[in-house]
Amino acid sequence: MSTVIKEIDPNDVNGLKKFVMLEWQIYKGDSNWVPPLIDEDIKRLSPKKNPLFRHQDVKYFMAYKDGRPAGRIDAHFDPKYNELHDENAGFFGFFECINDKEVAHKLFDHAIEWLKARGAETVYGPMNFNTNDDECGLLIEGFDSPPVVGMSYNPPYYIDLIESYGFQKAKDLLAHIITLDEEFINFVGRLESRLKPLSEKAQNYGFSIRNINLKNFDEEVRTIFEIYNDAWEQNWGSLPFEHEEIKHLANSLKQIVIPQLTKVVEYNGEPAAFGIVIPDINQVLKNLNGRLFPFGFIKFLTGLKKVTGLRLLALGIKKGFRRKGADSLLYYHLMKDALKFNRFKYCEVSWLLEDNYLIIRATEFMKGKVYKVYRVYRKFIQ
Repeated sequence: MSTVIKEIDPNDVNGLKKFVMLEWQIYKGDSNWVPPLIDEDIKRLSPKKNPLFRHQDVKYFMAYKDGRPAGRIDAHFDPKYNELHDENAGFFGFFECINDKEVAHKLFDHAIEWLKARGAETVYGPMNFNTNDDECGLLIEGFDSPPVVGMSYNPPYYIDLIESYGFQKAKDLLAHIITLDEEFINFVGRLESRLKPLSEKAQNYGFSIRNINLKNFDEEVRTIFEIYNDAWEQNWGSLPFEHEEIKHLANSLKQIVIPQLTKVVEYNGEPAAFGIVIPDINQVLKNLNGRLFPFGFIKFLTGLKKVTGLRLLALGIKKGFRRKGADSLLYYHLMKDALKFNRFKYCEVSWLLEDNYLIIRATEFMKGKVYKVYRVYRKFIQ
């Protein structure tokens, strides 16, 4: 049996489609897999459509065993990341493979060889482009349920495929689940006597909170962009958003965002914090088989109204406003307004760095429990 690795031209739409469609082979019969939207994934991988390519080089590889598709991987190198973090690092992502170490190791060989040629001394992954792109880390715990929107999923055997090549843990990313049941509603009722006064106190000090205004969408995006880059500046693996990147991301979320669950906190008119909770549209995508048109779009719109899950996608507080009341305002109003819908059954808080103890403690206080763990691996190369 022979394994052949082929490069995929990022400007070849047919090649990118084959790269995307491999997932249907890998996950056939897996009830927890959520098919991606084929056309959207092709756009994401295309340098002509994704502004991330303005500051990073990317190479795609596909593996064939006895003439049949057997695996895929991307390698990407970002000088902007290396300058910010004072590293010579490269990354791999979009890894999918049959349960065959020979195939997996040959994919890693090609990805690492390409990264070495660009000066990489360390390789991190799986990371689908960067931490701003959300799908980071390999699922290592929590295989008994589907992923929520924007989170990755993989078979358990990927752990062995990656670790057998010599990759070791760099950082774990945690997903907490908050069950919005009667017990939680009662908890929020008891908690209101504590959080509401803190919220009011923050407002007396000059803080205010509001829903985003979709009619002024571009300006709201700029506001969140400003807060995010300040709030996440010193986080592990972080990379500041460029304006075109966050605009690209925001446009992809515009159709699903719920204004009442997307909050901006201001201090005397200055942006200070934000929180974004989105519906778990994976509940809908699971039944579309990757195709939104021609009939999937109707299913999507009707299904969106029936989604019962949420994900706390992002929360950021500018460094100068932490522990001054902005957090209390966000937590109190996001919880209160989420419960007003009276249809959501859970909210995943993800992902959280394993050593972000402040946010983890806050999440646990809100009855969040770790139910999935994702791992970013690292390998030093010569």
